[in-house]
Amino acid sequence: MPQIIIGLVSAIVGAVLALVLSASIRRSILKGRRDEILEKAEMEAEKIKNDKILQAKEKFLALKGEHDKWAAEKTGQIRDAENRVKQKENALNQQNAELARRIKENESIKSSLEAQKEVLAKKTAESETLRQQANKQLETIAGMSAQEAKNVLMENMKAEARTEAAAYINDCLDEARLNAAKEAKRIVITSIQRTATETAIENAVTTFPIDSDEIKGRVIGREGRNIRALEAATGVELVVDDTPDAILISAFDPVRREVARLALHQLVADGRIHPARIEEVVTKVQKQLEEEILETGKRTCIDLGIHGMNIELVKLIGRMKYRSSYGQNLLQHSREVANICAIMASELGLNVKMAKRAGLLHDIGKVSEDDPELPHALLGMKLAEQYKEKPEICNAIGAHHEETEMTSIIAPIIMVGDAISGARPGARREVIESYIKRLKGMEDLAASYPGVTKSYAIQAGRELRVIVGAEQVTDDQAATLSNDIAQKIQNEMTYPGQVKITVIRETRSVAYAK
Repeated sequence: MPQIIIGLVSAIVGAVLALVLSASIRRSILKGRRDEILEKAEMEAEKIKNDKILQAKEKFLALKGEHDKWAAEKTGQIRDAENRVKQKENALNQQNAELARRIKENESIKSSLEAQKEVLAKKTAESETLRQQANKQLETIAGMSAQEAKNVLMENMKAEARTEAAAYINDCLDEARLNAAKEAKRIVITSIQRTATETAIENAVTTFPIDSDEIKGRVIGREGRNIRALEAATGVELVVDDTPDAILISAFDPVRREVARLALHQLVADGRIHPARIEEVVTKVQKQLEEEILETGKRTCIDLGIHGMNIELVKLIGRMKYRSSYGQNLLQHSREVANICAIMASELGLNVKMAKRAGLLHDIGKVSEDDPELPHALLGMKLAEQYKEKPEICNAIGAHHEETEMTSIIAPIIMVGDAISGARPGARREVIESYIKRLKGMEDLAASYPGVTKSYAIQAGRELRVIVGAEQVTDDQAATLSNDIAQKIQNEMTYPGQVKITVIRETRSVAYAK
């Protein structure tokens, strides 16, 4: 037992000693490592310190260099500013010196002027004294005062001035009249020479070519029904005689002749010729002609450089192509007047576009179907006002035959242009105009009766065809109507030979199979 205790004690002591020894050894090892780490840390710290010091020195040197450079620049700028200030100072000194010199010169000049002024005042006083003495002597010699002599002299001068002024005014007026007449002749001659003209053509017949007599027979139809339907639909007279390869279309109205010609062309090309087809083609051709009339009006405005015109006025301009005035084509006449007026306005320094516009529109009253009782100039003015044309243009249209007072400067130019275009040799034919008026009057007379739907004057006015509505006029009334129209024409109109009045009453029954 004691041995065991001693052994245990010895083991414990040995273990303790071993622990103490290992702890001492561990401490010595840790101390050596700590010393080594501290030594390394001190060395690295020293190295970092030296690097930082080196970097600080380098940065200091760089900043110092930049500061020196900046200081040198500022020093140079300050030196330049000082130089400029010195230059300005020198310039100011020179200006001050020049100003002082000029002040001295002005003072000397002022002194000289004052001295001359005193001398001038003395001489003025002396001259005034001499003038008064001379006036007294003149008054003594003339026996009148200076005021009386002045009044007499002024009256004489006034009378002489009036005489000279009157003579000068007369000379100016004579020269102005002579120059005005020469200038007016020059402008008119220039306008005529620069405008292309066409002669009038008396034409009331259109020739339609055909290929063979077979086509001519088809146009006539069985018992003439086709040709009668075409004449009734178009209001023309078709002359089918022995003339080879041609059918003559006779009518005083160019629009009707053109409708008949185009309808014949389509019927012959299509081959189907019968009354129903004829009416269908005529209606279609009339619509096509309206489109062509509008296109003609647009093209005319474009050719003349006229823009912004109302579409209804453009249509009226296109209708001029199929109207004539005393044998002169109305559209060509209006274009000619527009060009003449534009040239005259240019020569006189007026508005060229306005003059050309008024010249083109001056005869639109002739192609309008409204208010036929009005003169065409006043009717044209009314239409222009209705479609928002300028007041100057409206007045020029209405005054070109002096049927209203001229209030615009271009009105006399339009009147002169119209006279130039119509009065030149070969421009117009009075005979055809009176002939057309007579035929138109016959048609209007027949159309004034109730129940009449259409009326056509054909065969140069020797026949008047009147188409009446079957619902409104009976057969007996149709016979009476022909006699009434014949009697009224005989009493109210002047015409050569005799006029045949044919009243046509046609009944149609139409039904549709659906």
